[in-house]
Amino acid sequence: MESNLEAELIHNQVETDPEEIEITTPKVLKFLIPSLIGIFMFLCPVPYDGAISTPVGVISEWLAAVGEAYLPIVVTVLITFSAVVSTLTTLFKPKFIINNALLNKLFYTKKLYLVFRVLGAIFAILVLNKVGVKYIYSSDTGGTMMSLISSLVTWFFSASFLMPLLMEFGAMDYTGTVVRSFVKPLFTLPGRAAIDLVTSWVGNCDVGVVLTRKQYNSGFYTGREAATIGTCFSAVSLPFCLVVAALLEVDALFIPFYATVVITGMVSVMIMSRIPPLSTLPDTYHSDTGKQIDEEEPEGMKKSEWALRKGIQRAEGAGGLTEILSQGAKTFLNIIFTLSPLVMAWGTIALIIATFTPIFDWLSLPFGYYLQFLGVPEAFKAAPATIVGFADMFIPAILASSISSLKTRFIIGVLSLVQIIYMTEVGTLLVTSDIPVTFKDLAIIFLEKTVIVIPLIVLLTNLFI
Repeated sequence: MESNLEAELIHNQVETDPEEIEITTPKVLKFLIPSLIGIFMFLCPVPYDGAISTPVGVISEWLAAVGEAYLPIVVTVLITFSAVVSTLTTLFKPKFIINNALLNKLFYTKKLYLVFRVLGAIFAILVLNKVGVKYIYSSDTGGTMMSLISSLVTWFFSASFLMPLLMEFGAMDYTGTVVRSFVKPLFTLPGRAAIDLVTSWVGNCDVGVVLTRKQYNSGFYTGREAATIGTCFSAVSLPFCLVVAALLEVDALFIPFYATVVITGMVSVMIMSRIPPLSTLPDTYHSDTGKQIDEEEPEGMKKSEWALRKGIQRAEGAGGLTEILSQGAKTFLNIIFTLSPLVMAWGTIALIIATFTPIFDWLSLPFGYYLQFLGVPEAFKAAPATIVGFADMFIPAILASSISSLKTRFIIGVLSLVQIIYMTEVGTLLVTSDIPVTFKDLAIIFLEKTVIVIPLIVLLTNLFI
């Protein structure tokens, strides 16, 4: 929940009528310069270390490389601190935490989440020291999650402090107004959702989901829109697509491979946004902030002028450097203390189930018959990879790497990159947010998307190969 101060600041930003704004050079520059910097940092592809990344990705990867030896220790300390303080807060309710909006949000939690925070801390300690049950600290389970969270910490640190450049200075308001005319009819979403899409696809899907969470909390998306964007617009970055393609030995076909990802991804959004459960989620704005979006230009005004006025309006209401740093710190602390323990707990459990039990083999039998019906070679061998992506996005590629059929490896690779509702990251980000989507919803959406996109992927694969 946003604090009262944050909600007040958000409302203050939109008090000025855009039609009454005087367009001057200083105002245009205040909108333009930070927005262009934000677009460059999050959306501009740049070569780095033999691959394509973004400036925020370069910063994050540099931080990860610098702190590689220490990040697992830091992560374990932070997760353990979160578990201990949350437990003490739940048991004794100290006033200095309960009465402080930020501390209350960070450490006062529901008992179910408290259990998983404690479990996450236990897992982190066992993994760091490589003690206890090997199923937990194995490199395939807890070890993978520790490495993942260490990487995420650097990504979220960079993104948390740079995100206001995209959100607070008019870039999304301007873009949303300009592209609304085709984003709205295609995907039943506001135009500014295009920024979320590009942020996910060029940079990092987790950053895209955090951006969506903040947009919902700030009154720019309804619950339905935020859930649709979070579950359907999130996609892995271009560098990760290259990694998956290389692992599956289809990198020589990367152009048709990525084209299939893009086409099926877009078609799935068009369908998924119009069917339950997404279509039936509350189409209302966050109760703390209400509706803060207006992308439709007034009668008699050009779209380009209205977009500029909306951008200037947002920039005029943006706070100073201190406020921006404060917002970034709050976003980062929220991720570190509330999200990281849950990712560690849920991710490790999911990977244990996927790695050491036959549960996904049993659950995937219907998809074996489905693939067989569609003429996919080695259908039953590929079947577990169709659903194990709900646990983590990388497992399908690992499972499918041993399949001999090039077509099947191609299909599974594309599918794993289009599904993207995995509980080790994206799913946890969504479930722990204020967005009105539940674990059950995510499971249904995942299965629906899988059933819908497999025939299209098979069709395109047959055309390309």
